[in-house]
Amino acid sequence: MSAALTSPVVPTPVPKSGNYRWRICAILFIATTVNYVDRNVLSFTMLDDGFRRVMLGLPAGAPLGPAEVSMFKEKMGYVDAAFKFAYAMGFVLAGWMMDRLGTRRGFSISITVWSIAGILHGLVNTVMGMSLMRFLLGLGEAGNFPASVKSVAEWFPRKERSFATGLFNAGANVGIILTAIFVPLIIATLGWRAGFIITGALGAFVLVVWLMAFYKPEEHPKVTAAELAYIRSDGEQDSGKPVKWSQLLPYKATWAFGTAKFLTDAVWWFYLTWLPSFFNDNAALSTKLDLKSVGLPFIMIYLVSDGGSIFFGWLATKFIGLGWTVNRARKTTMLICALCVVPIFFASMTSSIVVAIVLISLATAAHQGWSANLFTTVSDMFPKRAVGSVTGLGGMMGGIGGALLAAFAGKIIATTGSYLPLFIFASCAYLVALLIVQMLVPKLEPVKLADVTG
Repeated sequence: MSAALTSPVVPTPVPKSGNYRWRICAILFIATTVNYVDRNVLSFTMLDDGFRRVMLGLPAGAPLGPAEVSMFKEKMGYVDAAFKFAYAMGFVLAGWMMDRLGTRRGFSISITVWSIAGILHGLVNTVMGMSLMRFLLGLGEAGNFPASVKSVAEWFPRKERSFATGLFNAGANVGIILTAIFVPLIIATLGWRAGFIITGALGAFVLVVWLMAFYKPEEHPKVTAAELAYIRSDGEQDSGKPVKWSQLLPYKATWAFGTAKFLTDAVWWFYLTWLPSFFNDNAALSTKLDLKSVGLPFIMIYLVSDGGSIFFGWLATKFIGLGWTVNRARKTTMLICALCVVPIFFASMTSSIVVAIVLISLATAAHQGWSANLFTTVSDMFPKRAVGSVTGLGGMMGGIGGALLAAFAGKIIATTGSYLPLFIFASCAYLVALLIVQMLVPKLEPVKLADVTG
């Protein structure tokens, strides 16, 4: 058992000079922001009547009655499922790429694929074409988190990783906020196709910045000796030898991470895809929002969510700084996050849009805090050379969970006329996930290098 995880942490002085690792974190933040802009454009485009008619094969100006809207929602559920199934498969491929090709090359491939796919969204005319583009987008976008989590493991000592993860993970919320601000404006002035083409092109900027700035700490000319020593202060060495997926499957730690992703990623995906529609047509709400008015609530929700990602990432780091074990700090923070999500079921029942926004804001903030700490458990338990692969396997399970929920979400909403069943699932998912994590790994024990190589 590792003393680093089960014994109080002895603080290591932060180097007085050399903080290039935080620039790397900033680049990961930018990449995550663009990643979420590209994936979330569809959620807002779904409110555009012109897009609905194209996807339903109707002529311009054709009426859209309740039957057409219900059919559109079912079709979009399948389109969304295509993205998530590809995202699930792409996570495994991305984890393999990051551990075998290296983070720099592997992430470059992912950025290129998702950017091309984002642009091509604006050129399709059918549900099948949109499904194919979403599938390609999912394959590319899956690389973001395996690359980012592995980068944090390479560039930060263990005690700073949850905070660094919380910071780059906050880019997800910024991406959604930027989408909520600009995509409705783009659609209103240039049409829905331009929304996909313009946002997809942002990836070229990310790719250039990434290739210019990222190398391993040992190879980077701007990293001082003091900072490198601080980054390596845990004493963890990276042999650079990749790990086979089959070698990781026997470990309970792999399944703890994967199961938690399966349950809770589905909730996050539900938010991303269906919240605009929820505010547009939820029967309980006395005030409905359209494409022109939905942006402000999303700005509020995801600003709070940003704060949750950073705060809960910082909170675990603070607990460790107070002398708590990594195990206690991580799980206590995740429990707080799980409890914060519980009240969200009432958001689908209240008639007050303000109450709904507050409850959803709390839940999304808690999810991001949960996600920051859950991702960090991978580098807590696994050696650096396995981080990409474990993150990929867990991400695959998260994608499968999201795809399964997506495949049924549209039908559930159309059949019941309510979002309540989906919000009830969201209320329970995090506590159930944490219980399973606790049962599988009562203590966050590291998988030793010798154990993995067997």
